[in-house]
Amino acid sequence: MHNIQKAKRVVVKVGTSTLTHESGLINIRRIEQLVKVLADLKNSGKEIVLVSSGAIAVGVGKLGLKERPSDIPSKQACAAIGQCELMYLYDKLFSGFNHNVAQILLTRDNVEMEDRREYIVNTFDRLLEFGVVPIVNENDTVAVDEIVFGDNDSLSATVAELAGADLLILMSDIEGLYNQNPKNNPNARLIPRVDKIDDYIRSIAGGSGTNRGTGGMITKIHAAEIATQSGIDMLIVNGSNPEILYDVFEGKEVGTHFVREEKAE
Repeated sequence: MHNIQKAKRVVVKVGTSTLTHESGLINIRRIEQLVKVLADLKNSGKEIVLVSSGAIAVGVGKLGLKERPSDIPSKQACAAIGQCELMYLYDKLFSGFNHNVAQILLTRDNVEMEDRREYIVNTFDRLLEFGVVPIVNENDTVAVDEIVFGDNDSLSATVAELAGADLLILMSDIEGLYNQNPKNNPNARLIPRVDKIDDYIRSIAGGSGTNRGTGGMITKIHAAEIATQSGIDMLIVNGSNPEILYDVFEGKEVGTHFVREEKAE
């Protein structure tokens, strides 16, 4: 855990199920707690990048829809509405602690094209140099493929790589990686540390966790592969109480730690 405590540039990803109630509406108490903790960590000297899911779910809730739509145009419309609401809340809450935020919306082609990728890297560096908290999401309004098949776990790992982060923290609705599905098996055991992602680790990852998000443990394993291969430590922690981030940087053993691969000299 020593590397984690020393981490200066940290990417925190928060999932839809953490940000919203079952109704799909924003969990105001949770998002207020999250911003307060992140602002405090920033005051302590950490550089924070926030990858925030939830745009589509928030849009669904704001429109009063009974369920998440299945057609692409409706998903895109909900994302456009929900993203405005999310950024309004983040801007208002972080401003209360004298921190500025910036919105970055990415699509897959942005990071795959070398010249665009360089611009993104430079933008992250300059925003963090200015002391700003970049808030990142997939540009769901135009990224059709990502809406259908994508996830923000993998996006957050890519962001961690682009931002030159030391640590990626995925805040989920589960404590970490278990050897079996804890929702079905009360004897499931939490795996506190993963030194190598092999076929066994991949095999114990299940499907999507909730009907409000698109992720699941398998997407988190994929994110861990991206991060650790880039020399970045990754943690999965339960996001129900954002103050768990204090435990992380105090060296307490929480969640599952995916240990970064050492880069060859």
